[in-house]
Amino acid sequence: MRSKILPIALVLSACHLSAFVSPCAARSYGTVYYVATTGNDSNPGTRTSPWRTIQKAADTLIAGDTVYIRKGTYKERVTPKNSGTGPSRLITYASYPGETATIDGKGIAVPEYVGLFHIEGRKYITVSGLKVVNSAYYGINADSSKYITIQKNVTTKTVSCGIGIWTCSNVVVDGNDVSNACAGGQQEAISVAQTTRFEVRNNRVHHTPDKEGICIKDGSSYGKVFRNKVHHTSDVGIYVDAWERRTHHIEIYGNVVHDVQDNDGCGISVASEMGGLLEDIRIYNNILYLNPFVGIEVSDYGAAASRPMRRIEIINNTLWKNGTHWGGGITCQNPDVRSGCIIRNNICSENSAFQIAVAASLYNKAVMVDHNLINRFMGDEGEVRGTEYIEADPLLAKPAKGDFHLGVRSPAIDRGSSLKAPGFDYDGKARPKDGNGDGTARFDIGAYEAEAVVRHR
Repeated sequence: MRSKILPIALVLSACHLSAFVSPCAARSYGTVYYVATTGNDSNPGTRTSPWRTIQKAADTLIAGDTVYIRKGTYKERVTPKNSGTGPSRLITYASYPGETATIDGKGIAVPEYVGLFHIEGRKYITVSGLKVVNSAYYGINADSSKYITIQKNVTTKTVSCGIGIWTCSNVVVDGNDVSNACAGGQQEAISVAQTTRFEVRNNRVHHTPDKEGICIKDGSSYGKVFRNKVHHTSDVGIYVDAWERRTHHIEIYGNVVHDVQDNDGCGISVASEMGGLLEDIRIYNNILYLNPFVGIEVSDYGAAASRPMRRIEIINNTLWKNGTHWGGGITCQNPDVRSGCIIRNNICSENSAFQIAVAASLYNKAVMVDHNLINRFMGDEGEVRGTEYIEADPLLAKPAKGDFHLGVRSPAIDRGSSLKAPGFDYDGKARPKDGNGDGTARFDIGAYEAEAVVRHR
């Protein structure tokens, strides 16, 4: 189900820097060049005399320079030659404002483990607003690079990843639309492997018929995956897999995952397929619905004799009507979970076969379950309520229309635990609030915190 074909780049050691700096927030100072389908590479690359190919720009740009690419289709493979030198001396590749430049790889040979737009061994590069289609391997790829931003691009019809990040550090993948990836059954729509200090945020990942949506794997660390919308992927929507290396300190929050397509597909899953230690993973403020197997899974999938995990925290999520084929809300069945797994403050409502299921060998030992709202306890094997639970209809606003806010009379209001609860909700609003107007602010259960009530006397 989740086989991996690993790139050669994964044998390289990961890059290490002491701080995460997002280059997309910086301003570059240098020369602005232009590329257009009416241009000529013998031109000076000005607005009135543009170049014809993006690769001409890639061979020319130095630290601080920007190239604006005019609308049209460019049939070429692009590999930047030079690096930027700092946050104010980026190299930027961008569609001209208000236009979309398309890089079309139809009929172009793209080597294995290479992108149609391929960044390797470079620093301080931003790729923004491009459309990348028909790649014979990756769409946009960064390998062994640092301080890379890939933002507001569209990738579609790629044999492997739409966006791939390998052995990098300080990377932002922001606001991209990725679809129809992995046609060759390799990797995932967005793959991040052996990479430290990264953010995957605000992306839409959808209609990938053969693989997972977003995958963080194989030694990645100190990263965040947030505000993404993932739907109609073949397998897991968001997947964290240690593979064979320690993978740690990753936060998955504020995402929506729904309508995964395979019968055993999950909204969010964590795994250690080849025995790498997975630890310090926080999953919170996510919304998961209409997935065929489960909303959130602590998985025992893989070929390793042992699949060790510890400190997996599943807190303040909302899970509704998962298990559309067969399954439920949250499940933890991996016998190699060692300690510190928490399932707390979650709404598990109307999931088909169970709401929360935990292996008997783990329950109240490695896995603690408390302060969850359970709606429709089914009594399936391994299903648990935990302690300090509420069993009731959560009175969500309009879940069938994708609105999972708490209704004004929801029993989830002010009934959560403060222990390790996030300080903000799905909307980014502060927790806790006085949701019932009794004068005391308490944490709610689920991805949303109800607005504070002021009662006049």
